[in-house]
Amino acid sequence: MALTLVPSALVLPVTAVERVLRIATVVLVLIVELLNSSIEAAIDRIGFDTHLLSKRAKDLGSVAVLLELLLLASTWGLVLAPWLATLGAAR
Repeated sequence: MALTLVPSALVLPVTAVERVLRIATVVLVLIVELLNSSIEAAIDRIGFDTHLLSKRAKDLGSVAVLLELLLLASTWGLVLAPWLATLGAAR
């Protein structure tokens, strides 16, 4: 996803601030996903047996990734909405 979104952020006609916001949300998804993966690896290192706290830690990491993906979608949507509206009006 990052391989598609970052180049499109550089190409589409938006302001510098909007470009930075779009790239930052993509990078933030990667950071949160790395943190989630590290939590899961640490929990799995301890053992594969089901433990309430282990499950909670993994679930909260997954929720963090989901929230960041929602932030990415809303940021990209808000930034691209005026641009898409001008495309629709031109037709």
